[in-house]
This record gives sequence, structure tokens and C-alpha cells, in this order.
Amino acid sequence: MDAYVSRKRRRISGPEKVRTPEPEPDIQGANKDVEEESTDFKLAVLASLHPNHNEETLLEALLISDGSVEMASDALKYDSTISPRKKQVIGYQSSLSSYRIGPAENGGPAKKTLTKKGKTVHLYTPEDIEAHTPCSMIHNFLPPEEADVLLQELLDESPTYQRGTFKLFDKVVTSKSTFCFYVDSWDEAERQKTEYIYDGKKVDDVRRSLPWMRKISIKVQEAVNLEIQRRIRDFYPGGKKLKYQSPDPWKPNTAFVNCYDGPKENVGYHSDQLTYLGPRAVIGSLSLGVAREFRVRKMVAEDDEYRKSDGSLADAQGQISIHLPHNSLLVMHAEMQEEWKHSIAAAQAIDPHPIAKNKRLNITYRCYKENLHPKFTPKCKCGVPTVLRCVQRRKGTRGRYMWMCHADYVPGQEGCSFFQWAEFDEDGEPPWAQKTKGERDKEGMRKEEV
Repeated sequence: MDAYVSRKRRRISGPEKVRTPEPEPDIQGANKDVEEESTDFKLAVLASLHPNHNEETLLEALLISDGSVEMASDALKYDSTISPRKKQVIGYQSSLSSYRIGPAENGGPAKKTLTKKGKTVHLYTPEDIEAHTPCSMIHNFLPPEEADVLLQELLDESPTYQRGTFKLFDKVVTSKSTFCFYVDSWDEAERQKTEYIYDGKKVDDVRRSLPWMRKISIKVQEAVNLEIQRRIRDFYPGGKKLKYQSPDPWKPNTAFVNCYDGPKENVGYHSDQLTYLGPRAVIGSLSLGVAREFRVRKMVAEDDEYRKSDGSLADAQGQISIHLPHNSLLVMHAEMQEEWKHSIAAAQAIDPHPIAKNKRLNITYRCYKENLHPKFTPKCKCGVPTVLRCVQRRKGTRGRYMWMCHADYVPGQEGCSFFQWAEFDEDGEPPWAQKTKGERDKEGMRKEEV
């Protein structure tokens, strides 16, 4: 079994950058727990740490190390039969199903937790990604020529993108990457600038989606809807949608484009705001240019069992790294935003892309709900439409939604203590949904009469 299919590193003009070796993974703390696991699980851990080696080599290292993952890992690190250059090449890992770590026999997510506290497991294949995370992956999503044209279209516009600035814990924070917000029409762009609120304030720069963005949006819509139906059928209990998940077809009408220029630009762990998406939102994320790591981490409830020595719960169940190559579509499914957090990790080195050079462009297509327009949602004491959040950690209320003030996200402003539990029906519709639907129907009839 070939664990990796290597590819030559692409070069760009100018001096060649020297790749800094990745830091060696520390497996000291987890060794005791791993030694009690099955051979299949140990092989999966070794495959993540040493993706250059095939299963036979990993098994041999495990046998001569008397089943110790730590000793086997040390032996593989100093294996002279693997050249240093090959160890540094980014490639494609075989599926972890080769190690019998995968989905349940009758489909659905893997029953066995792959990650360990404080550790990172790297996933490459679509079957591993959908088995161990709430995501689906489609490699080579677009015909190569279409992906390149779309990438160039975004590269031409990316110098005008801006960094976000907001207040967090009384500190003014600036994002480490640039972004831009796109919608389907100029009329909608004007509505977004005058009626919608983001991080406690209105936004000035909202643009109409570029021509190729609009063309590709149709393909993204078709692919995401197919993935949603497959996820429901193969992964959800009883083959039924999740509570609060919309039964309607997913139709993207907004898109955020993020630009990561160089290996150090990144975004920390977060969940995407649900204010205009509603509960159990689905997002389609198209990656172009340089390949980067998309890391996900499942949130655990407040419990002493998972608490670290410093009292925090971060990384309580480890993290999973999904590698996002050029022209790949990642679908974040309905359980993602409420139960997981995600990030784009900083890298020590990257393989330049022949067109994008050191840049990664990422389009996140989203479906805004009309009945979650700010004119319908609760306003806080500051007079600002509130933000929708989900309780992720507190055991007693985990999974409940709430409306909260976010005026204090604006530098120089103070917020209020407004709080209100949010209510939704089985399909994720708010209590005022029927009323707003009636108003929209009347508005449509008036336009037809005119």
C-alpha cells in the first residue's frame, strides 16, 4: 500500500525559500493511553505522524518496539531509507480505513474517537474526513481551466481586500488575513450596507459577486445539496435531518472571500456567526491557490474530566487537520457551527502555487434567510440588532440558542447586558416566520400589480 503519492514541488521566480522542518510531534504525554489501544489504532496514530511510510513499515516498527508507539515513532524518524527531501514533500495519504479506523459498518460517523487530548491527527482522503468530522470534501471540484480563471479573477481583486478590526476582551484586534463580502446584486449590496449589522456595526464595503463567482455558485449549490442529502442518508440517525436543520434546498446568496498571503497569515479557532444563517447552517468553502491546513476541534461540555491543569478546556479532545489543496470544495455540514470550531493554521512553509504564488483564496458560500433580516430579530438596549449564538460548553443549556448584544465589538463602544433565549421550530424557523412570509407574499403581489 502506497501511503503517499509524491508530487514535485512547483517553483516560482526569485530566490528559493528554504523550508523549515516541521516541529517534531510530542507524543510523550499520550503514550500511556495509546499503549492500551488496539494495534489498528496504533497504526492509525503512526500513519498520521509518519505519512511517508506504508502500512507494512509502520507495522514492522511497531513490532520491533514491543507495541510502543513512542519507540516506533522514534525509530521511524531516524530511518535512513527515507531521504530528507521525500520527508518534506506534501502528498496524499491513503485512507485510514486501511488501518480499519473508519465509518461504522452500516455507514455513519466512526464510532471510535480518532483524536487524543493535546494531539493533532492529519486527514487527507474524503472518506476519512467525512467519517471523523462534520465535513465533506470534493477534490478537483472544477475543471482545471475554470478553477484557474476563477483564481485569477480573485487575485486581481484581492489587493483591495481589507483586514477586519474589532474589540475582543477589551483589546482591539486586527485580523491576520484580508477579506471581502460579496452578494448577488448591487441592490442587495446596498441593503447589506444600510440594513445589516456585523460585529456591532454596519459595513461599508459590500460588492456584487464577480462574474466567475456567480457562474461557479450554481455548481457549488448543486454539489452542496447532493452532499447534504448524502450526509442525512448515511450519517444522521434514522436517515433524517437534524433538529432545527432546514428541509429547504440550500441556495447560496452571499459569499465571504478570504485571502491568506503567505504562510503566517491565519485565523484562530472560531465558529461562524449564525445570525443571518439560522440554526444548523451549511456552508460551502472553495479553496484556490496555495494548500493550507484547516483544523477542526470538537467542543466538549464543561466537565472536570476534560479540564486541563490551567483550568481551560481548549484542545480537550485533540484536533484534526484537514489538508485543503487547490480546487477543493469543503462542505461544512449542519452540526459544524454548533458543535465544532475551526481555524486556518499558520504554516512554517508552503508550496507556492504557479498562479497564486504564496496566496490562498477561499470563497465561503452561505445561504442568508430572509426571515432573519435585522428588522425582525430582537434589538438590545443599545438599539442594535442582536447576534445569534449557541451555547457550546455549559452542560445544562448546551445546544440552546440565544440573542445577545454585540455592540461592544466596536472599538470605543460599550455594550449592554441584553440576553434572550432564541426559539426555533423543528425546521429552524423563528416564531415570526409565518408573519414575515405573509408580508413577503403581499409585497410580491403588489410588485406584480405595478
